Amino acid sequence: MNYLSVENISKSFGERTLFENLSFGINKDQKIAFVAKNGTGKTSILKIITGEDIPDTGQVVMRKEMKMAFLSQEPNLNPELTIEESIFASDNEILKVIEQYEKALENPADEEAYQKAFERMDMHNAWDFETQYKQILFKLKLEDIKLKIKNLSGGQKKRVALAIILISKPDLLILDEPTNHLDLEMIEWLENYFAKENMTLFMVTHDRFFLERVCNEIIELENGKLYQYKGNYSYYLAKKEERIAAENASIDKAKNLFVKELEWMRRQPKARTTKSKSRQDDFYVIKEKAHSRRKDHQMELEINMERMGSKVVELHNVSKKFKDKTILENFSYNFNRGERIGIIGKNGTGKSTFLNILTQTMPPDAGKVVVGDTIKLGYYTQSGINPKPEQKVIDIIKEFGEYIPLTKGRIISAAQLLERFLFDRKKQYDFVEKLSGGELKRLYLCTVLIQNPNFLILDEPTNDLDIVTLNVLENFLLDYPGCLLVVSHDRYFMDKIVDHLFVFRGEGEIEDFPGNYSDFRAYEDSVEPVKTDNKPDSDNKKAWKQGNVKAGLTFNEQKEYQKIEKEIKDLEREKEAIEKQFSDGSVAEGDIAKKADELQVILNKIDEKTERWFELSAKMEE
Repeated sequence: MNYLSVENISKSFGERTLFENLSFGINKDQKIAFVAKNGTGKTSILKIITGEDIPDTGQVVMRKEMKMAFLSQEPNLNPELTIEESIFASDNEILKVIEQYEKALENPADEEAYQKAFERMDMHNAWDFETQYKQILFKLKLEDIKLKIKNLSGGQKKRVALAIILISKPDLLILDEPTNHLDLEMIEWLENYFAKENMTLFMVTHDRFFLERVCNEIIELENGKLYQYKGNYSYYLAKKEERIAAENASIDKAKNLFVKELEWMRRQPKARTTKSKSRQDDFYVIKEKAHSRRKDHQMELEINMERMGSKVVELHNVSKKFKDKTILENFSYNFNRGERIGIIGKNGTGKSTFLNILTQTMPPDAGKVVVGDTIKLGYYTQSGINPKPEQKVIDIIKEFGEYIPLTKGRIISAAQLLERFLFDRKKQYDFVEKLSGGELKRLYLCTVLIQNPNFLILDEPTNDLDIVTLNVLENFLLDYPGCLLVVSHDRYFMDKIVDHLFVFRGEGEIEDFPGNYSDFRAYEDSVEPVKTDNKPDSDNKKAWKQGNVKAGLTFNEQKEYQKIEKEIKDLEREKEAIEKQFSDGSVAEGDIAKKADELQVILNKIDEKTERWFELSAKMEE
């Protein structure tokens, strides 16, 4: 059953053409993802489909009486209504029945009104619906439904808008970046919800796990053409590679044929026969094919990273509270060169606060942060760029200099650098306020990297970036030799980039987990909440890091084994530092006894942990 048809739509802004003559359809039960580079009109297409904008040419034809809902990136909610009032403002008849029942519960003295409301709940089979909508509110952490919209954060408003459209159960759901402002737990719940519900979806998202697990079709807009793939993200990647290989082979074949036909054209007399005229017409078709090329411009990231000394960043017994809420409590950690750490945790557990303390933009309540002399921090925040009025793209980069240093003593102009970040010469002279959300993020990333940091901190770097840019950023970060600290809800990104995780559990508890996000989820799923023997139930639970499980070790021992080598290395480094102080005579006479005691404590710990390492190694081989 066809719900909606997009027929030959085009859209331009001034001289800039976003797209033209695009056509596709959406049928019942399809779960379609729309994929395209930033700035090519993804959001404009969603607005045209939903009637918020009109195309320059073409039309959108919808099935009569079809209910459609749109989750935009900036929800349009009445600020004076409460969460509850916003939900009941829907025209869903069952919601009206539930609203009357909720009001009747608030006034138990009016037995007649309660009885009528109760009967209407029975008549409309609303009991299950009420349970479902309360579960949706609970999963999206919107329990206090008496809060007014105007008092909510941007993320909370997005979750309210998401709750409203899920509760209203439309025939067709249009989603623009649905996972933005959701924590990992919410994203995984939403994935499962969409996967099991018979809903028709059309969405724009950069979340590749979401694409993999939810979508059954992907439509890609590339170089002005639409390509459709009847499968999930893995299928799309495989088939796109096949398509590109076939296109390149076709272009190569056309080039060879073009050379032969060009020679024939040069030999032809001016007089034309019908046969030669037909061949000449074919020649121009071949010429166009032979000169076509893929616009696969890839973002080139290259920086002249500052040399990094032995001391990186140290946190000593750092604590932070906001009123009665504990964010950090006596947290200590010494970062090593080349570490790649991901930070995960529910919203509100203090991830961004931790980054602000680390970068010394916020003071801790207690403890201290020590940054090594050679360390140059690069901090990519969620706030992004704050351009001056009527500032152009190139002006942003020129604030750092007309010429930017690269590796091996080379330099590059501001204009050339922007071209590497996919801003062509024309785009460089656009006003910054005209850029799309993804283009703004790409420009901001450029400003962070050109300062040549050797300790890179990224707070939600993947929001609003298209999949092409994400892949390039990931490849750059894989080769990045400095320290890397990433807060992200993008599980695909985290799996590819980080080696271990700081898991923010809340109330100041931070766990150092030795693995990436998929390892963490598998481990969490494999361990029951209450265990007496620390042994997993192999019949009912997935093995953690299957294929790399250390035989003979319990799950807690596996985790300890992976951490203990790092702890021994850290202790060895501390030992060497104190021994060096003794050898170069830099220890004050009054501190000799104290330093000797410190050294002995470290030696004892090394012996203790080394002995434990041998115990675990022996057990592993049993």
